[in-house]
Amino acid sequence: MDVSGTLDLLRRAVPAAVLESLESIDMPTIAVDREHLLDVCRVLRDDPAMQYAFLVDVTCVDRLPAEPRYDIVYHLACVGAAFVTAGASQPAPPSRLRMKVRLSATDTRIPSVCAVYPTAGWPEREVFDLFGITFENHPDLRRILMPDDWDGFPLRRDYNVQIRKDAASWSPLQLTAEEFARNVRAGHDKAVRQAKPAAPKEPNS
Repeated sequence: MDVSGTLDLLRRAVPAAVLESLESIDMPTIAVDREHLLDVCRVLRDDPAMQYAFLVDVTCVDRLPAEPRYDIVYHLACVGAAFVTAGASQPAPPSRLRMKVRLSATDTRIPSVCAVYPTAGWPEREVFDLFGITFENHPDLRRILMPDDWDGFPLRRDYNVQIRKDAASWSPLQLTAEEFARNVRAGHDKAVRQAKPAAPKEPNS
């Protein structure tokens, strides 16, 4: 699919970035180098002609044995009149864009895009948890699906899927069923009290 206009605009805005068009059957797709990822994201979000203000998802592809081994994949959307970027006089046409950053097997660091797209927080954690990709400057980079003491990254192609691993740590539920029900009732009673209108004040005599 033709993305020449997008690439021309990005090359003018971020001349040092290494950009290329990639073949795709479903949406325009580009690749960008890791070092200029954040600059490119800001242009994609803020430029009035593009307005890719919605980060749909962040995911990863392990291409083992190929090198670079990993593709970090970002899906972006411009939602047209539903959201107009600050400073733009009119909406950009609705569109989608796939952006990839390729990482070597020996260097799995990449800048977090949370500063540009705050919704990247959890999907970046998921990629970290399952592929072992380190998102630098992420505000809370820790496992999100696997236990904290899990060994390895289950979606890597060289991960031993036949492994049997007992949990190394265990902790009881924080609340019993009775405590949970009691907290729900207390919250309901508090909401009812706050919803009651205040008694009218006595008129001054």
